Amino acid sequence: MWNYTEKVMDHFLNPRNVGEIDDADGIGDVGNLVCGDAMKLFVKIADDKKTIKEVKFRTFGCASAIASASALTEMLHGKTIEEAVQFTNQDIADYLGDLPEAKMHCSVMGMEAFQAALKDMHLRHPEIPLPKNMPEEFQDKIICHCFNVTETQIRNAVKTNHLKTVEQVTNFCKAGGSCGKCKGDIQKIINEIVPPEPATALACSCNESSSGCTNFKTNLERIEKIQNVFDKVVRPALKQDDGDAELVDVKKNVVLVRLLGHCASCPTANITFKNWIEKILHDEVSEAIVVKRAE
Repeated sequence: MWNYTEKVMDHFLNPRNVGEIDDADGIGDVGNLVCGDAMKLFVKIADDKKTIKEVKFRTFGCASAIASASALTEMLHGKTIEEAVQFTNQDIADYLGDLPEAKMHCSVMGMEAFQAALKDMHLRHPEIPLPKNMPEEFQDKIICHCFNVTETQIRNAVKTNHLKTVEQVTNFCKAGGSCGKCKGDIQKIINEIVPPEPATALACSCNESSSGCTNFKTNLERIEKIQNVFDKVVRPALKQDDGDAELVDVKKNVVLVRLLGHCASCPTANITFKNWIEKILHDEVSEAIVVKRAE
């Protein structure tokens, strides 16, 4: 159960500015209904072409998503565009009195929706200039295709929030939270911004530090390492999105896994097995391993 502040609960139970603006100057549509939260933000600019006159939203998601969108509309109302683009996702969290780390992606999604609305506004009304400090989020390379997260969005999340791990990035912008194929690219971005900490290898009894060591004295030792990797790497990552997994059995090179929680019904479950769990076990234990779904 998430520990929400009173203000988060207030904005969740009594959201402000819900709805659509028929003659909106800009509409920002972000997220993915298939993979998780989604938000649509409507922005109306005053006659001075500088001030935000009205903001409304529609969202699909959890309490944090609804509260973040509601808070954002209150924060934006009456601000100039120049002032508004100075806001960060942390400002939304601070406005709400804090958000659980695993739900910070909801505040990030709010800022992305606003940035998308400004880009849309500029296409509809070129006479309304974009601020010089407007991030070019939506013209960037997409790193996470499951959640449509760009490289710049990940870089900004890492820099603004001082993130150091892929799991933290997933918490803040959901990148890497589904199939996991982009986790390597996310780690490269983190390494460019934050010097990587020395890694602690999961070594077998041969004391070799290289990943993928297959020099196990017994099959039990090999199974213990698979369980170790499963508990320390696989399960914590899945739990970030309210999922989980169970290591059911190991039969020679075949590892039987059962997905639990949200992962059990996820449409990308097969991708999670083959492109993520299996790859981790290849890197850390043996490339001969084949991951299969337990019946």
